[in-house]
Amino acid sequence: MKAFATLHDASSPVRVIQVGAGGMGRVWLQLLNDSPEVELVGLVDLDLDAARHALAELGRPDVAVATGLSDIAESTGAQAVVNVTVPVAHHPVNVEAMFAGLPVLCEKPIAPTVSQALSLAAASEVSGQLLMTSQSRRYYPVLAEFKNSLGALGEVGIATTEFFMAPRFGGFRDSMDHPLLLDMSIHAFDVARYLLDSDPVSVYCDSFNPTWSWYAGDAATTAIFEFEGGVRYTFVGSWCSPGLETSWNGSWRISGSTGSATWDGETMPTVEAENSAPGRQNADAVPGLETIAGSLAEFVQSIRTGRVPSGEVHSNILSLAMVEAAVQSAERGERIIIETMLEESYRDAIAAEKRADVSAALSGWGSARAGLAAATEETK
Repeated sequence: MKAFATLHDASSPVRVIQVGAGGMGRVWLQLLNDSPEVELVGLVDLDLDAARHALAELGRPDVAVATGLSDIAESTGAQAVVNVTVPVAHHPVNVEAMFAGLPVLCEKPIAPTVSQALSLAAASEVSGQLLMTSQSRRYYPVLAEFKNSLGALGEVGIATTEFFMAPRFGGFRDSMDHPLLLDMSIHAFDVARYLLDSDPVSVYCDSFNPTWSWYAGDAATTAIFEFEGGVRYTFVGSWCSPGLETSWNGSWRISGSTGSATWDGETMPTVEAENSAPGRQNADAVPGLETIAGSLAEFVQSIRTGRVPSGEVHSNILSLAMVEAAVQSAERGERIIIETMLEESYRDAIAAEKRADVSAALSGWGSARAGLAAATEETK
């Protein structure tokens, strides 16, 4: 992967424009306003009244508002963009920002499809700008403890996540075809890649919608992934299961040749392995920057130092590929080989690309795997 541009001034707060003033947008606005590492200088939304109302609630009516990024990028002296739009807008907003010379921190998913994500990876190369997705669940110090505990388990062969919650969001999620898979499962899938230090090979997935569900699409699923080396990872979840709900991070169990470890998604993991004492249960989580605050901190560090972040677009694509492959499997009723799906998406990306420079970069990869390999190995 080519090096991306860094800021000349590594000490002053980074001047940031946020795009998107919806529900999650307001959460990000509060973070950007409170962080000493950044200065919120602009807010872009198609609904100017919504943008102004969000800023008034924040006590920041001084922040510039516009319906388009290019309208205020130069006048505000912006140095970076945080993209909190709906998924369908991620690709155009990310491309506009990068080719305006601005690095981007984008809410997950980085794009609605793998083919669009491949386009974004090539656009990042051509523009020389960092594009990072906010895989916010990676930023739990206790998750790092869980990963460290896996060394006591010998040869890991089985990993499972259970995720059962009943959120009533309203809005676009309620009408999605696969709300759990498309909007939430990427968090668990990305964490599985992080914990196993490995990538998926194939998936068989079954999804359905319980009779009591308030979602239009399938809100429950079981997905069985094969990872490199034969490890099996199973995700079982529902977004319409009230009572005995799991953590937003799910409930995890990983088994190996010499022991097992569990994590409830919040507290310290429990480990039982040969020649080791059981781990603590229900202990306080290790303090530190978590969720989107952790994403923002790594993004700022990266554009100041040039260090490749864990959520860099190239390395994140295989997490998104797990989602798309699971949806394909559920719809077709068959096992999906992720390598095959990835190369199909690569061909689609080249065929659909409208920018000649990005198309040339994509074609130059030769294959999706070749284009992603170096960055994936460096940052997964």
